[in-house]
Amino acid sequence: MKFEIINLVQRPEILEKAAHWFHEKWSVPLEAYRESMEASLLKISPVPQWYLALKDSEIIGGMGVIENDFHNRKDLSPNVCAVYTEEEYRGQGVAGELLDYVCRDMKQRGIDTLYLLTDHTSFYERYGWEFFCMVQGDGEPEMSRMYIHRG
Repeated sequence: MKFEIINLVQRPEILEKAAHWFHEKWSVPLEAYRESMEASLLKISPVPQWYLALKDSEIIGGMGVIENDFHNRKDLSPNVCAVYTEEEYRGQGVAGELLDYVCRDMKQRGIDTLYLLTDHTSFYERYGWEFFCMVQGDGEPEMSRMYIHRG
């Protein structure tokens, strides 16, 4: 399957479509995505950034890089967040290619250590991530797994 991975700064005209897509997947307020994506376009700092996997013009996957993904360890920053691949495209390498692209892009921006909060127990290891510690997600009763990727 052919698909393209982009940083939103390459295609700012799809910001609204991307904000809606992430909002539908994660139920985080649309305005929060819109604000973060608009900040990424200002190019003031390397964070935030937003990435998409596109098949033709359809968004089939995406993720962002933000300072903190709603957890109590503010020192573990920046965080890969909102990792999602449309169900029909799972198991076809979309998330892995996105993760690789994001890590390379952030390294070019001077950030070689990234963190990722998840409940998955083995998925991210396949892509060079290592379990780092348990952290408390905002409003979550259970602890969640924090992974680290060093460039």
